[in-house]
Amino acid sequence: MSTTPALEEVIKPPMADEEFSGNRRVLSRWEGILLAVLCVGFTVFHLYVLNVYSLEPLLFRAIHVGWGGALGLILYAPFRRVAKAGVPWYDWLLVLASIGCAVYVVIELDGLLFRAGAQFTTGDVIVGFIGTLLVLEFTRRTSGLALPIIATIFIIYCFVGPWMPGVLEHKGFEIPRFFTYIYSEYGIFGVTTQVSSSYIILFVTFAAFLQVSKVGDYINDLCNAMFGWARGGPAKAAVASGIMFGSISGSAVANVVASGMVTIPMMRKVGYDRPTAAAIEATSSTGGQMTPPVLGAGAFLMAEITGIPYGQIALAAVIPAILFYTACWIHVDLHAIRLGLKGVSRSELPPLKLMLTRLYLFSPLIVFVWALLAGYSPFRAGGLGIMAALIAGWLSRLFHDINSADGVEDPRTAAVVLGALLLRFAALATGGILLVVGFQYAVPFIKQFGDVAVWSMVAVLVGLPAALFGWRRTLEALNLAARDTVQLVAVCACAGIIVGVIALTGIGGRFSELILGIAGASQLAAMLFAALVALVLGMGMPTTAAYAIAAAVIAPGLTKIGIPVLVAHMFVFYFAVVSAITPPVALASFAAAGMAQADPWKTSWIALKMGLATFLVPFMFFFSPVLLMQGPWLGIVQATISGAIGVWFLAGSTEGWFGGRLAMPLRVILFFGALNLLHPGGVSDFIGLGIGLPIYLWQRFRLRRAIV
Repeated sequence: MSTTPALEEVIKPPMADEEFSGNRRVLSRWEGILLAVLCVGFTVFHLYVLNVYSLEPLLFRAIHVGWGGALGLILYAPFRRVAKAGVPWYDWLLVLASIGCAVYVVIELDGLLFRAGAQFTTGDVIVGFIGTLLVLEFTRRTSGLALPIIATIFIIYCFVGPWMPGVLEHKGFEIPRFFTYIYSEYGIFGVTTQVSSSYIILFVTFAAFLQVSKVGDYINDLCNAMFGWARGGPAKAAVASGIMFGSISGSAVANVVASGMVTIPMMRKVGYDRPTAAAIEATSSTGGQMTPPVLGAGAFLMAEITGIPYGQIALAAVIPAILFYTACWIHVDLHAIRLGLKGVSRSELPPLKLMLTRLYLFSPLIVFVWALLAGYSPFRAGGLGIMAALIAGWLSRLFHDINSADGVEDPRTAAVVLGALLLRFAALATGGILLVVGFQYAVPFIKQFGDVAVWSMVAVLVGLPAALFGWRRTLEALNLAARDTVQLVAVCACAGIIVGVIALTGIGGRFSELILGIAGASQLAAMLFAALVALVLGMGMPTTAAYAIAAAVIAPGLTKIGIPVLVAHMFVFYFAVVSAITPPVALASFAAAGMAQADPWKTSWIALKMGLATFLVPFMFFFSPVLLMQGPWLGIVQATISGAIGVWFLAGSTEGWFGGRLAMPLRVILFFGALNLLHPGGVSDFIGLGIGLPIYLWQRFRLRRAIV
């Protein structure tokens, strides 16, 4: 039948594997259909609740975790080596248990809200115990052992507190009280799950529609067309792609897998060795997690935790992101110069003229950023972005059909077609914006006519995009969004266990006292200690969970020693992000190494070298917050320019090439000059330039003399 190809696409969407996908199941046909239905329902349910009909927070988050857990337990096997296809009976029991825990919250909602934190029943304890164990197992399957082990250590700590030494001692807690506390809004259903059930799923859905609309492929093709021909071109295209698309995803490893399948083979083709090609992809993809406007969903979590407006957080991240990608770009350029690497032949790259005629595929990102800057809520901005992606997908399909009818895809023909489509695109974009913005005003009015009227309106709003975009691709995007969200649901719920234990035992306050004690001797020593702890806590975890834990454990201590709230949270956020490329557990580097068939350790150390500026920049805005857009504009501009020169010097020092091959003594001296330039301040800038420029001029003089 004609529906078979569409059904198969829904069952097996073109999705990027995540961190621990070696245990992804091979499902039977009926299991695949069931999973696809559950995935599409999961995404539609969240979009409906976020935009149409609000649920009580505890109820919404319990359904979010229970439903997400069921998807994860179907999709992922307990171990990497699976004997046979299909879901075994014991995993079906776990799926039913995950759904049953959510159903219990639905039935007992009023009682749970009434008893919260004070009383509990036998049912509360049983469901809390089972639900907590399911979250740990769900997280282990989707994200590996690191986070569940840390969460288990925190759980054990709750019961052994009376026997712990010094600041770790506490009175201890009974098992019934603990599990009813953790399986509530104070733990698993707390702020981390709030973010995963709202912001994260919305933006993952946006990213899914971009992927199905081929916007992600277009960004890769555009970057290759623009930079692939240049010196070390494929590496520069990978850096540019990380800037453009990396911010939307909530996982550095997902970014690696999505773009690395194209960029790594191209880098290998022009002469990059396997570890370097993998490291470049890992570093550029990790940088997307700290790039505005989304920061891999970290900006929204930070806004929830700190109360700082989202716009201020996104603005504060601009200069550090610029410095990070400036460093990446210079690294790949110097590496290409040092080894004499060329670009790809223009004949092997997508034609730039053709890519420019398809700039309408970039419109979803432009609409999304515009909506955020215009003051729309993140939910509304995400909705507008999805609508723009639907329109862009329709234009892409129409554009392809017209060119296929001509029998050739000629840039000149494409330009004519684009001109004819611009008017339609403007009308559709305007209509889409009015539709989404007006949605918030129409729903309250329609609600007075009953649920049937509301659902009729939803059917119209879903039916129009589906008719425009195509039912197959709409279902594909909804299915892909749920699958890509599963891991983030798990890590946010598991991080909620850790956050709940920190609040229950008061260990966060004791850790703050420890930081205060270190700061009494040296505030810089306290920051170094905090950075080390953030790196350790973030190893083996996606960005969102890593930051959530670091924010609960470290950030309060930093604010108590006088660090401004934004600076403290940005500090731990950046170290939580770069833990993805920091040995010994560097998930992004390991994923890229696997794709390049490279040594994971060599890849991690090269990525660490490329991302070195990110380890230094947080200390720079600790000394002066101008790098976070805090201060006079003249100081901000000066810090940006001097910082860019500083990362140039830093890249030259670590690559060993600075206008020519650089001897080790000069590399050390240049490194010291880079540190001075990265430190905001007129005197330090003068010292840094006084060190670096003479070295550069000397190197150029030596190079010219050698040529003569």
